[in-house]
Amino acid sequence: MIGVIRPSALSRLSPRRLLEFLKFGVVGGSGVLVNMVVAIIMNKANGGTDNSQRILFNLFGTPWNFRFTSLVWLTSFIVANITNFQLNRSWTFKRDRRRGWWAEFWPFFSIGVIAALAGMFIKIALTNPTSPVYLSSGFFHGQTGLHAREYWAQIITIIITTPINFVVNKLWTFRAVHAPAPKPSNVNGV
Repeated sequence: MIGVIRPSALSRLSPRRLLEFLKFGVVGGSGVLVNMVVAIIMNKANGGTDNSQRILFNLFGTPWNFRFTSLVWLTSFIVANITNFQLNRSWTFKRDRRRGWWAEFWPFFSIGVIAALAGMFIKIALTNPTSPVYLSSGFFHGQTGLHAREYWAQIITIIITTPINFVVNKLWTFRAVHAPAPKPSNVNGV
C-alpha cells in the first residue's frame, strides 16, 4: 500500500541505528572536509583549477586520457577514506567484540574503491563539457572560489556516493562479531 509504513521498516529505525547514521554523517562531514582540503592543496600546487583538465597520460592507446581532476579525486578519496575508516571504527560502529584492524580495513577500503571509481566517472561527467550533466558555465566556471566547477563536482560526487557507502559498510565491514555458539552438551550422559 502506498503511504503505509510497515512495522518491520519502523523496527529498523531504532535509536541506535539512527545514532549510528548520524555519527556516520558527522564522520562523513569530516571526510568531506579532508577530501576538499586535499583537493584544494593539489589544485593550488597544479596552478589552480584552470589546470584541472590537464592530461597526465593517455589510457593505453585509446581516445581517453587520465586527467589531473581524476588524480585529485582518487588522492582525496584515499586520504579521506583512511581517516573516515578510523573514525567510524573507533566511534560510529564501536563494538565490544570486533575483527582486527586490517580485517575491517580491507572491506572498507574495497567498498570505497568501488565508490571512488564510480565517483571518478561522475566527477568526469560533471566537469566534461561534452557531458549531458556538465556543470554549465552559467553558474560554474574553471576558476577557484564559490563557483568553481571542480570543487562543486567534488562535493556533488561525495553526496551521491555516501549513502551506498553507509549501507554496505554497516552491513559488511563493521558488522558485529558474535561469540561462537556454545557447543551442545551430551544430554544422554554417555
